[in-house]
Amino acid sequence: MSAEDLENYEADLELGLYREYRDVVGLFSYVVETERRFYLANEVDLQVRSAGGEVFFELTLGDAWVWDVYRSARFVRSVRVVTFKDVNVEELPRAELNLPS
Repeated sequence: MSAEDLENYEADLELGLYREYRDVVGLFSYVVETERRFYLANEVDLQVRSAGGEVFFELTLGDAWVWDVYRSARFVRSVRVVTFKDVNVEELPRAELNLPS
């Protein structure tokens, strides 16, 4: 497989993932960004924790969709994320969830 073939394959995967996102975004109430992933979810619980002088975030999502091109099953019932980086959680009004075609 050439480098160009690999780039085309990855571009096709990303385009397919974006199309799936566009199709499902209206089913969710929250957009969640961590340093490693992007999620859509209907339930979000964000807790700030500390241990040994370190602060970290514990994030629990229910009824979620994961932006990950290499996951075969992006819909998940429950997700638990622990991170030392900031977490961005936004509740979006329904009007903002409708993406243009």
